Amino acid sequence: MSIAKATEEYIASHPSIKDCLKMGLVNYSALSRKIIEELGLKGEKNFEAVLVASRRYVEKARFPKAREDAIMDILKKSSLETRSKMAVAILDQTVPLASIIDLAKEITEEDGSFHLIEGSKTFTVITDQKFEPRISQRFKFGLIKVRKDLVEILLKAPKDIEKTCGVIGYIYSLFGENEINILETMSSWTDTLVVIEEKDLSKAMKIFKF
Repeated sequence: MSIAKATEEYIASHPSIKDCLKMGLVNYSALSRKIIEELGLKGEKNFEAVLVASRRYVEKARFPKAREDAIMDILKKSSLETRSKMAVAILDQTVPLASIIDLAKEITEEDGSFHLIEGSKTFTVITDQKFEPRISQRFKFGLIKVRKDLVEILLKAPKDIEKTCGVIGYIYSLFGENEINILETMSSWTDTLVVIEEKDLSKAMKIFKF
């Protein structure tokens, strides 16, 4: 593997270094010495190669200014809704889909929130916490896990989000940088939903002050 390729892979596998590089907060010489040490490279020639590769990585990874402006424009035009006291139930896929649909009808008729995500081996139900006892009782033989005391955040973006690359990736990166774990996420056209723990809500709200 070439030194340039090894350097790129090292930076890509260290998100904190990658983010600091994008913001211009890293001393390239110090970073190059660290990469050389950890990858077992030696010599002035290798140092120069790593230094050049690091700078080139930043140029390739950095968003063009026009795209950054487009992302921020989308976010400024978006609206936000939050819903507390939510629960997430993980069901085995042996649970009949028809019975889950029946539950969805019941909950929506009672003005509750209901979202369903189908995975390869499980169903994930996102709903109001008050319906958790009903779910646990009805699907007790197919219930894998339940998490409570969660918050649902719904980002409603303008239609232009379809043509703007990087919006959702940018949002997810902000969650990661602020150590907020996204427990579940889904999207429907211009709507993007994330579920987090209630303790992280205040940090999340600061993220969305665009």
